[in-house]
Amino acid sequence: MNNIISTDKLTRTFGAFTAVNAISFEVHEGEIFGFLGANGAGKTTALKMLTGLLTPTSGKAMVAGYDVWREPEQVKRRIGYMSQKFSLYEDLTVRENIRLFGGIYGLKMSEIKAKTTQLLEKLQLEAEADKLVGSLPLGWKQKLAFSVALLHDPKIVFLDEPTSGVDPLTRRQFWELIYEAAHTGVTLMVTTHYMEEAEYCGRVSMMVDGSIEALDTPRNLKDKFGAKNMDEVFRKLARG
Repeated sequence: MNNIISTDKLTRTFGAFTAVNAISFEVHEGEIFGFLGANGAGKTTALKMLTGLLTPTSGKAMVAGYDVWREPEQVKRRIGYMSQKFSLYEDLTVRENIRLFGGIYGLKMSEIKAKTTQLLEKLQLEAEADKLVGSLPLGWKQKLAFSVALLHDPKIVFLDEPTSGVDPLTRRQFWELIYEAAHTGVTLMVTTHYMEEAEYCGRVSMMVDGSIEALDTPRNLKDKFGAKNMDEVFRKLARG
């Protein structure tokens, strides 16, 4: 099985504080990989290193065949990224956002037009195409942001707490989009602090205070820790 992400003792410090502490793991092609942990566990910092947005202090990481330290621009061209805090321009319309990101990803105008039509139909947003993104409900924004992250057919998409703040129904609908993308061969790495979402992943890693304390399938982790659910697994890990 081929690895699309491989890290070896990846570390990031900020002064005397170690945000990510020598983590080592692999993500397989076509996998839905959960990167779990409480707020402040180091998930987002690790994700920023893997996407080329933050330089590691030490260690090594390869993403889609490129070194995130030496070849960050090559990494960025082959990934999609959806951040909880910043994914779309709220003062642009839905259509303008799609056109903008299509241009950023290097798509031709003919490709952007075709993909815009497909995306609007898929998300049933034809009537909202010329409305400002800021006027859309949060759930619609998240679905649109995810679809835009897939616009250039990346090999891997990083999702940083994509369902934070949305209601349970919208969260389930969002995961249906994730599964749909995975079925086309896209690899998805998802950070979340919702432990029930771990059940939707093929494998999960669980971070505590900057370190990966466990990594396996949800079923194996529950068996190992004698837990009924992933929240119970995490509580046992967090208590040490």
